Amino acid sequence: MAERPEDLNLPLTVISKIMKGAVPEGVSVSKEARSAVSRAASVFVLYATSCANNYALKAKRKTMNASDVFAAMKDMEFDEFLEPLQQSLEDFKKEQQGKKVASEKRKKSKTDLEKSQEEAGEEDGNESKEADEEDDDDEEASEEKVEETRPEEKS
Repeated sequence: MAERPEDLNLPLTVISKIMKGAVPEGVSVSKEARSAVSRAASVFVLYATSCANNYALKAKRKTMNASDVFAAMKDMEFDEFLEPLQQSLEDFKKEQQGKKVASEKRKKSKTDLEKSQEEAGEEDGNESKEADEEDDDDEEASEEKVEETRPEEKS
């Protein structure tokens, strides 16, 4: 758990950003108001987490899941938030699935590209082997010519 109570507070920058989006343009929010909303939000999150944890413990699980959070929201009498919360969860799952599919496509195209480069490299390799063999033949022929043109050494 946290060592200090202020460690449990949500970041003020996040709270300020959310509050700016919620109030009409031209309205300013005092530092004390941002701090109070941050503390209230932190208390709400801790309470919701505690209630959801109780549902997980009743089910003899150590891990909370979405159904625990939904049950906790209902238990805390925040029924009006259940539908938007469930919709947000569905949107999040769809987004994550889309990212997973895109990642798999990138990996597959990268693998296909590597395979095609390897195949192209093998073809280039065969051509370069043939060129190397021709170069070796040329070198041997030139060495023979050099030997023919040298006068034989007399002892």
